[in-house]
Amino acid sequence: MKNQNDLKTNLTMLTDFYEITMANGYFTNGYADTIVYFDMFFRRVPDDGGYAIMAGVQQLIEYLENLTFTKEDIEYLRDCKIFNEDFIRYLENFKFSCDVWAVPEGTPIFPVEPIITVRGPVIQAQFIETMLLLTINHQSLIATKANRIVRAAQGRAVMEFGSRRAQGADGAILGARAAYIGGCCGTACTICDRDYGVKALGTMAHSWIQLFDSELEAFRAYAREYPSQCTLLVDTYNVLKSGVPNAIKVFNEELVPRGFRPAGIRIDSGDITYLSRKARKMLDSAGFEDCKICASNSLDEYIIRDMLMQGACVDSFGVGERLITSSSEPVFGGVYKLSGVEDAQGNIIPKIKISENVAKITTPCFKNLWRLYDRESGKAIADVITLHDEVIDDSKPYELFDPDHIWKRKTVTNFRAVELREKIFEHGKCIAKPRDLDEIREYCMKQVDTLWEEVTRFENPHQYYVDLSQKLWDVKNRLISEHRF
Repeated sequence: MKNQNDLKTNLTMLTDFYEITMANGYFTNGYADTIVYFDMFFRRVPDDGGYAIMAGVQQLIEYLENLTFTKEDIEYLRDCKIFNEDFIRYLENFKFSCDVWAVPEGTPIFPVEPIITVRGPVIQAQFIETMLLLTINHQSLIATKANRIVRAAQGRAVMEFGSRRAQGADGAILGARAAYIGGCCGTACTICDRDYGVKALGTMAHSWIQLFDSELEAFRAYAREYPSQCTLLVDTYNVLKSGVPNAIKVFNEELVPRGFRPAGIRIDSGDITYLSRKARKMLDSAGFEDCKICASNSLDEYIIRDMLMQGACVDSFGVGERLITSSSEPVFGGVYKLSGVEDAQGNIIPKIKISENVAKITTPCFKNLWRLYDRESGKAIADVITLHDEVIDDSKPYELFDPDHIWKRKTVTNFRAVELREKIFEHGKCIAKPRDLDEIREYCMKQVDTLWEEVTRFENPHQYYVDLSQKLWDVKNRLISEHRF
């Protein structure tokens, strides 16, 4: 058995078994070098929201850069006794050589648009499906949930507190990373600070207070140890009769004489709206108007929104399980579908999947993705999926139309057209420049601000349009007609 650290060194075999059986079949049928195009996209936004947040690209890059079959992998595949020996020798010399395009982390993304495209030999492009989806689906899910919670907090700090409820170590670590991209100010996950620079935050547990002979003694000990960052947990026994009065006493006797001001108090149970209002009055009356109040305890965007609407005097929120697991909707439904195949002359033959379920009909061809911004307001108007070699000329009017209801048309002017995706791998070599996590987080906040409020509201958000160019729609419509029985 491998330990956890060994598993982190090589994730090549973290793949669905059918990726390998198909690869073997491609090889034995002479398709090993056939160039194909795959797109990753998703069909609906979690929590019926208006948009999602792209995340996980850096971890995808790291996976692709280390994609190689070890001797142990080869021995395992040989022991399966179902794979062609020439195929196994092919894997021994495996070298990733695909081109990859991706929407940058932190970008708002919408259903059906190709957020990642992979071009390369079919064995390679097919094989990476599992890890590509795992990586982008997970972090995009958590970044999206975090962004909803941060927006509900209306400018108040949100801390990610969910490591102990995450689904495994990577769920905690990379979930905290994604939450930071989505707007959280820090995390309780210490290793995420060490590895990714997401500020580690935290105070004390109820056990700290229970261990001492009294709550007052516990508060004194903590204040003496951490005078410059003293935040006290005040709900172990009774918030208003014990916790806050003892905190005030310790602030006056242990911090103020030494030249420090209290960082805050935290309330982790009870009617936090009511308790925070009462606590605020008590702190203000004692001269601690600068003492912050933090709330925790199974919070999400709806609870936070309602608390603030009801007048809660809360300055920051610690959000755990409902963030790190996105418990209200714990699946980001990204899929990975074939969209084109190159023939011997390099011509791209479009491929489509057709289903009686209209939502599962794919969009064929090698494509590009554009976002149109209004020059006057700076707001995003719509996204447009085009053929890869099409260019949207933003010096001229452009007609948008709903690809599902083509009579709905709108001509836009005075707009700016921006290609959303960047090439991150060329012939198997990473060409993307590393991005600082703080830069990604700031970029995310700015990009969300380009969305209209109607798109960002929690209930019944306005549908942001993702349109097809006329040329792409024509190809898709033709293929659907050709496959109609």
